[in-house]
Amino acid sequence: MPAITPADATTLVRLAPVEDAPTRAVQHIADAPSFLEGEGFKVRRATAGIDLALADPFLMLDHMGAVEYAPGEAKGAPDHPHRGFETVTYMLDGKMRHLDSHGGGGVITDGATQWMTAGSGVVHSEMPTQDLLDGGGLFHGFQLWVNLPAAQKWADPRYQDLEAADVGLLASTDAGAVVRLIAGELGGVRGPGDTRTPITYGHATIAPGARLRTAWRSDFNALAYVVSGTGSVGAEARPIHEGQIAVFGPGEALELRAAGSQDARHAAGMDVLLLGGLPIREQIAWYGPFVMNDRQELVQAIEDYQAGRMGRIPPDIARS
Repeated sequence: MPAITPADATTLVRLAPVEDAPTRAVQHIADAPSFLEGEGFKVRRATAGIDLALADPFLMLDHMGAVEYAPGEAKGAPDHPHRGFETVTYMLDGKMRHLDSHGGGGVITDGATQWMTAGSGVVHSEMPTQDLLDGGGLFHGFQLWVNLPAAQKWADPRYQDLEAADVGLLASTDAGAVVRLIAGELGGVRGPGDTRTPITYGHATIAPGARLRTAWRSDFNALAYVVSGTGSVGAEARPIHEGQIAVFGPGEALELRAAGSQDARHAAGMDVLLLGGLPIREQIAWYGPFVMNDRQELVQAIEDYQAGRMGRIPPDIARS
């Protein structure tokens, strides 16, 4: 897992202790079921087992891999449209190339992130690079869908290429946990993602037996998805393991702890995605790649795509 990890976590900005802040209890823990997406790659859909009203403004979180592809096996998502929300693709291993009809494009790997605001409509593709397809290799990443409020669903499409070295880095009070901030703010450190919907999105590695405790905006919801390892979450220290997501209730602090004993595959401890955002609380009309506010807007999105009004990826763009 080659996400950015400092050689000495004690040199990082530390999270404030916030011991007296009310700790969020766990409302629900759910397993992430598996689905096939794109050309047939397997994902764990972390948000499939929870009430999406509790996750607002997040629409979906998919865990891609980890899978070791043989030569010729790597798969992706060829040209397809989106409107009304943002896609955030965070890669730990392997390579993913983004291309879109508004000129956005880039390759991410090893802790980098592609952030696409679909807004008023875009056609894009997310495919493994040719060298990964030819030679095979490890592929491991995540895609998060972030809703946009009605007033911003018609914003111009935008693409952000966030390199691994750009993430905000901070540590728990005793440096037993490292947090990589992709977007939002914790402990005075900000992530590089420029968000239209107020959110916090980070990746934490908690050493065996260590605790991560952090202040969390009381007006944000809060979720934690376990990427690997085992541990506990919440004020009541509920057990949690790889492939499970926790939904927290109200409060001003989050608390997570990695189990002291981890199996050999997870010797570094428990890896967790931390997510929170300001709920939009608007009606959602969702059909495949389009997320709008009512049925008529969905019909319009389908018609606009079929008429070519969302553009197309020029055929002469290199896709290797």
